[in-house]
Amino acid sequence: MKPINPTIEKLKPSGIRKFFDLANTMENVISFGVGEPDFDTPWHICENAVYSLSKGKTHYTANRGLLELRKLIAEFHEVRYNQFYDPEKEIVVTVGGSEGIDLAMRTLVEEGDEVIVMDPNYVAYLPAVEMAKAIPVPITLTEENEFKLKPEALLAAISPKTKAIILNFPSNPTGGVMTREDYEKLVPIILEAGIYVISDEIYAELTFDGEFASLAQFPEIRDQVIVINGFSKAFAMTGWRLGYVLSNPFLSSQMTKIHQYIIMSAPTPAQYAAIEALLHGLPDVSSMKAEYLNRRNLLVSRLNRMGLKTNMPKGTFYVFPNISGTGLDSETFCSRLLEDQHVACVPGNAFGEHGEGFMRMSYACSLDDIKEGCDRIEAFLKRI
Repeated sequence: MKPINPTIEKLKPSGIRKFFDLANTMENVISFGVGEPDFDTPWHICENAVYSLSKGKTHYTANRGLLELRKLIAEFHEVRYNQFYDPEKEIVVTVGGSEGIDLAMRTLVEEGDEVIVMDPNYVAYLPAVEMAKAIPVPITLTEENEFKLKPEALLAAISPKTKAIILNFPSNPTGGVMTREDYEKLVPIILEAGIYVISDEIYAELTFDGEFASLAQFPEIRDQVIVINGFSKAFAMTGWRLGYVLSNPFLSSQMTKIHQYIIMSAPTPAQYAAIEALLHGLPDVSSMKAEYLNRRNLLVSRLNRMGLKTNMPKGTFYVFPNISGTGLDSETFCSRLLEDQHVACVPGNAFGEHGEGFMRMSYACSLDDIKEGCDRIEAFLKRI
């Protein structure tokens, strides 16, 4: 047989999945690894999808998605985030936020372009850049700076070949956030460079301290920003695979061309579920968010008490404790913790070179599991 695409062959498998595959072969495992809510989708949201099926809503929708849904998305972003998008020309409903990232990369990037990525950051961004045959340019985010992007770091990373930057705040894996004041320092740099911003805002509703901020809120660079969002995290709808992309009309029309050829339209029942989520699901989001907050506070307190320095995350449902003081690298620490105590965490180096010395823990699990898991981690620390 002839060889396959070498870019794909060279891609490394996700560093997250390896630990879960091993954990799934073991009994009595407490997992802090899964990046999805432990809550089921609220039933009234499911019920609207079921009702749509009973009424024969089983056909394709418009490529961009149901107009009713797009209007609700536009209203939601205007009211909640002070972002303004035309539902007819600037919104595309996608198969999860992941499709949105792919659409943005395919639309913006040519072979040899440079794309700035954060390090550490979500595992899918670097492969997205590589699959587009672009050149990733990492910016190191540090614990001392609360894993924020600093203007001097952005300036140093930009070159004449820079086409775009991928941002994810609130951040997976660090839980770090950017405030409006933080972004104000970046806006003149982005404006002068003329680069695009791909802003993955899937955790926007899970901002705990202060108001959520976005570069799309700044009119002077609004048309340079592509916003990725969706229903998975806030509404506990991961399996529904429904997201959306917000951008200026030209970019939106180009991404829609790709979307119509590779997808046609997002799943119709999921779109009706999302309509119900936006109409009546915000109280559910508030309830889940309050539970995440309680879990966050308990987990951070326990980790710091046992000697694992942990910044207080201001968003998402992740913590990123520093394990460098144990003398073990991230992968060894997490492997031995799983083998010895049946506790699953994700090594920090799965999220980039500068994630080394950390591990990611998701608190999308019960308070009882957090308490028991922390007891086991503490026992492990006493043995190494």
